[in-house]
Amino acid sequence: MRRSEWKWCWAFAAAVAGITSLPYVMGYFTQGEAWRFTGFVFAVQDGNSYIAKMLAGSSGAWLFKTPYTAEPQAGVLAFLPYILLGKLAAGEALHEQLVALFHLFRVVAIFALVPATYRFASIFLPGPSWRKWVTVMATLGGGFGWVLVLAGLGNWGGSLPLDFYSPETFGFLAVLGLPHLVLARALLLLGLASYLASYRSARQAWLAGFLFLVMGLAQPLSLVSVFAVIGGHLLVLAGAASVSHDWRAWRGWVRSGIQAVIATSPIAAYTVVAYARDPFLQAWASQNRILSPIPGHYLVAYGILIVPALLGVRSLISGTTVEGLLPTAWMIIVPALAYAPVNVQRRLPEGAWVAILVLAAIGLSKYAGSSPRARWVGPAFMAVSLPTSLLLLGGSFSASIHPSEPLFRPTAEIQLFEWIGKETDRASLVLAAFDTGNVLPAWAPVRVVVGHGPESAGLNEVLPRVEAFYTVTVSDGYRSAFLREYGVSLVVWGPRERRLDGWDPASALFLEQAYRAGDYRLFKVVQR
Repeated sequence: MRRSEWKWCWAFAAAVAGITSLPYVMGYFTQGEAWRFTGFVFAVQDGNSYIAKMLAGSSGAWLFKTPYTAEPQAGVLAFLPYILLGKLAAGEALHEQLVALFHLFRVVAIFALVPATYRFASIFLPGPSWRKWVTVMATLGGGFGWVLVLAGLGNWGGSLPLDFYSPETFGFLAVLGLPHLVLARALLLLGLASYLASYRSARQAWLAGFLFLVMGLAQPLSLVSVFAVIGGHLLVLAGAASVSHDWRAWRGWVRSGIQAVIATSPIAAYTVVAYARDPFLQAWASQNRILSPIPGHYLVAYGILIVPALLGVRSLISGTTVEGLLPTAWMIIVPALAYAPVNVQRRLPEGAWVAILVLAAIGLSKYAGSSPRARWVGPAFMAVSLPTSLLLLGGSFSASIHPSEPLFRPTAEIQLFEWIGKETDRASLVLAAFDTGNVLPAWAPVRVVVGHGPESAGLNEVLPRVEAFYTVTVSDGYRSAFLREYGVSLVVWGPRERRLDGWDPASALFLEQAYRAGDYRLFKVVQR
């Protein structure tokens, strides 16, 4: 990489960071007396949970304990970037500080991802034009999902197109709002680049392992992707060695792979042991269902580049480059990763989009050659890859200038949350409707009975009981017993709780009003 290429990487990263930050800036300009901006333009429930993790860090936590359940927890080393970032915030306007730190993390991660992608592409592509093409497509590109939407097939097979909701399948969604995934992908690509350089220097294998170790602290699931890619590379190399009857190079690559895995093993072993011993983590894992859609969606997602990528595979195999066999192996194992028999199968093809882009760039460059049409090939493919990202960005702008839930919250509700944060014990357990419970821990360092799909343990059993609590069909005896069973100390009563069936907690002898803001009231449990 020449100095001019580094400058291009920094300039492009700045452009991506600036463009993707504008919807959030607009959201803060739009909020007023009636509405407060959450700081997120998509996946708001998960966004609130990230701020809640940061708030826990600000309150002194070092291990992750979700605030979205009443179940006991031992704590686990997870979501470390968010917990550490939270320790940089204190004092007034805490929520705004945490959101600002979240997006600063996102910007920094973009500045890591862009050069990491370019560096990875440079291993296989000699010229800067196609390296730039891979980098732009990896950060901003998508598939043919927009065609399905225009054709009225936006829910084909019971699923949206992958471009619209899967940050691991492409990359733009992560760049727009999921910084830990952006950082993890940057470390994944840098680690693989070091692994590919390890046949010249053993230290590169240890460096790769270290990068994977840090990646595992940001996103443990990416370790599965890395191990699968290295394993696939070694299998393909074994096939080549069996044909040539020369196993010396293969043994060297096995040694590099083992070194990288050994360096990564502490976080991998810790994660496995923690999940095996902690009942809460097991419950969380069982509810954390991130399944892949029907295979046709992957064909639509990647179909635009499958033929050029196959041309790239052909070129690499004929050239017998050991480095080139890695993206080839990566592309081959995508189906196995996407449909592995685990609850989080859709997460596992993380980064494969970059490998497919590298192969496609090789194929397109060979096909176009030096003909006059060569300069139009890359832009043409880019033109049909960007519409989904443009739609997502446009939708984010539109949502950020029209205050409504869930991107914005009523000011009275936030005043209630802020009062809870200042005037109540941090160990308090609060009962509220699910949607209220999702937002509350992002503004106040307390726990709620339910509020997040995967993190609210036993949600399918607990949520109906929470909803029944607010109905007029159950007795005060049921409510009192429920509060004692879970150890609830505060009960929220606002518009969402009223919609569950209109029961008025003011009539309960075991509740005492502690605070009121507009249509929102807070009751303290006073069991007699």
